Amino acid sequence: MNGALHGVRIIDLTRVWAGPHATRMLADMGAEVIHVTGRKLVGPLTVSQETARILGVYPDDEPGERHWNRNSQTNDLMRNKYDVTLELDTPEGLSLLRRLVAVSDVVVENYSPRVMPKFGLDYPRLQALNPGIILCSMPGYGSQGPHRSFISYGTNVDPASGLASLMGYPGEMPHMSGNAYPDPVAALFAVGAILTALYHQRRTGQGQYIDLSQAEATTALLGEASLGVRLNGVVPPRMGNRHPRQAPHGCYPCRGDDAWVAIAVGSDDEWRALARALGQPAWCAEARFAALSGRLQHHDELDRHIAEWTAHRDAYEVMHTLQDAGVPSGVVVNAEQLVNDPHLRDREFFWDIDHPEAGMRRYAGQPVRLSATPARLYRPAPCLGQHNDQVLGGMLGLSADERAALRDKGVIGDHPVPR
Repeated sequence: MNGALHGVRIIDLTRVWAGPHATRMLADMGAEVIHVTGRKLVGPLTVSQETARILGVYPDDEPGERHWNRNSQTNDLMRNKYDVTLELDTPEGLSLLRRLVAVSDVVVENYSPRVMPKFGLDYPRLQALNPGIILCSMPGYGSQGPHRSFISYGTNVDPASGLASLMGYPGEMPHMSGNAYPDPVAALFAVGAILTALYHQRRTGQGQYIDLSQAEATTALLGEASLGVRLNGVVPPRMGNRHPRQAPHGCYPCRGDDAWVAIAVGSDDEWRALARALGQPAWCAEARFAALSGRLQHHDELDRHIAEWTAHRDAYEVMHTLQDAGVPSGVVVNAEQLVNDPHLRDREFFWDIDHPEAGMRRYAGQPVRLSATPARLYRPAPCLGQHNDQVLGGMLGLSADERAALRDKGVIGDHPVPR
């Protein structure tokens, strides 16, 4: 079965997380995504056992002889793609990339803004090769402005976007999101922008340049925080797990090691339902808790009472008890609970993928289900340079001798080149 994006060819020049995540989503939907990488970017030839243990990205903490083919993040983000190695600092590599652009629909890159022009791959020159080409650039701070050349990863875009200022507890320092949140946010914006440009391309034959700032993508989702300061001049305080208009609202300890449940009471009806679920203890009837204003004012006492009830119960028991009563609640699941969650298993959210060097592993699938053209696994993540012959030979028509000459010159290959 062909996917919804069958017939769309994408040249993927991205690295790390934001860009590769975007192109993986498109590949899951059936687009032909050709990942182009230089082997100097892959990293060192060997990884020690101790480094592997610290990184935690290799199956069973074993890097193996070809660690670059066993990295879990790479194999997660590269599934359903083709992989070609081209050294763009060589005339041959650059020429081959230009030939690929000429027969493709989209180019995606998340370099700093200086890189593509340096290689002669800025949008005007790509458009000269292919008038219908779409170029999506995803630098941390956009392709214009005084911060355009700043080095960026999700961990420093996080505070620059304003996100970190909202995270943390009252009176304490800001907290980072913990998972480079701006990266997947930018990926989602990129997918939407690329699909919109593809729709325009299919109607008009014209390409577009997409300038996507990862920092702005994250700021755009902060919503009422930035709106509020313009309306009333007040910078939103850090509130931890609390909510300005809901109480009780937070995470509460349960029986066991590091077991928690989140509870959010958003109305008086839910408050009364919580009281019934707790067995109508006397403190629930106190006048100070009857209205939202009182519950907000006495949130500390509420938290203490609720924690005394949850602390001796299983987290799942608490969740089901409260959900049955009509109180929003959910277990704070850890990684092991998540991958074995019966609800996600029933929905077939996780995909078990057998990689030739990493073995059978479980990965997050796609949360969006299209009834006629669902996302699916077409192929596991490729090994480095696995499709050099298929793409350069089958798509660009290079002979076996020409490909062999490129290998001899180091333009293509299937092993990293030491820096």
